[in-house]
Amino acid sequence: MASASAVPEVVLRHGSARPMPAVGMGTAEFPSTPERTRNAVLAALEVGFRHFDTAAMYGTEAPLGEAVAEATRRGLLASREEAFVTTKLWCTQCHPHLVLPSLRESLRNLQMEYVDLYLIHWPINVKPGPTVYPVKKEDAVPFDFKGIWRAMEECHRLGLAKAIGVSNFTTKHLDKLLAVATILPAVNQVEMNPVWQQRTVREYCAVKGIHVAAYSPLGGQNWGGYGNDVMESPVLDEIARAKGKSIAQVSLRWIYEQGVTPIAKSYNKERLKQNLEIFYWKLTEEDRLKISQIPQKKTVTAARLFYPDGEFTSVDLSDIEIQEE
Repeated sequence: MASASAVPEVVLRHGSARPMPAVGMGTAEFPSTPERTRNAVLAALEVGFRHFDTAAMYGTEAPLGEAVAEATRRGLLASREEAFVTTKLWCTQCHPHLVLPSLRESLRNLQMEYVDLYLIHWPINVKPGPTVYPVKKEDAVPFDFKGIWRAMEECHRLGLAKAIGVSNFTTKHLDKLLAVATILPAVNQVEMNPVWQQRTVREYCAVKGIHVAAYSPLGGQNWGGYGNDVMESPVLDEIARAKGKSIAQVSLRWIYEQGVTPIAKSYNKERLKQNLEIFYWKLTEEDRLKISQIPQKKTVTAARLFYPDGEFTSVDLSDIEIQEE
């Protein structure tokens, strides 16, 4: 098991956040159960996690905040500053006048004075309203890159977000954002795993000094019940058996070796331990070659955010699509 002090950290190039621990715990669960999330975060803290990812959409900000507060009271954390916490701005709040109020609401939920990282959840703008999922196609409106990012920058200047960034942005979206940014995004969090390797986005972000974080590093989000292409990969299974590791550990190690931070969601204490045991062994060049040849298949698409009926009236799906390779 890796202790918290043994987990490597990444210095973000932009903003003033503390270094980001090189593996994070995700808290996206639908439906979410506050007590279950709180207990899982406490278990994660006990085994050495210090990096936690939530979002307004997940409904897990409050139990995450409660767990961090409880851990501080119990001495698991010396202070809140030892935890790296990320939350995200939902599509219905992606309007310049709603960004700051949305962050303040997230901070109230978290019982925190700041978050380490605040992300735009999607490059998708929906008419103002409740934080709901899915959303109506006819409610989608053009994304105001300049106005929204200016409001994100204000969150940083006020000290409410130590760093700001984006999620699910392609190079096309990043081009538009960087053209108007005064403070560059510190992070782009995208779906990434051996079955969806995001080479194009990773190369772009490396040039721009934007750190990449990976959600669904173990191939989750296959909510249709049609299997998991990461956990069922014969290539990863072969490598895992040869190394005496789990498929999950091989996937997380591969992501880490790409210079990317995996955000793995597990509420099982034993698997949480295993997710931290990826730092003191390496994949071979042959392993990496085999993984590079795995057929690619993206799971999460922009279309999945919307109800299947209805039609887009103000945007084109191609402008908000997040698939790029």
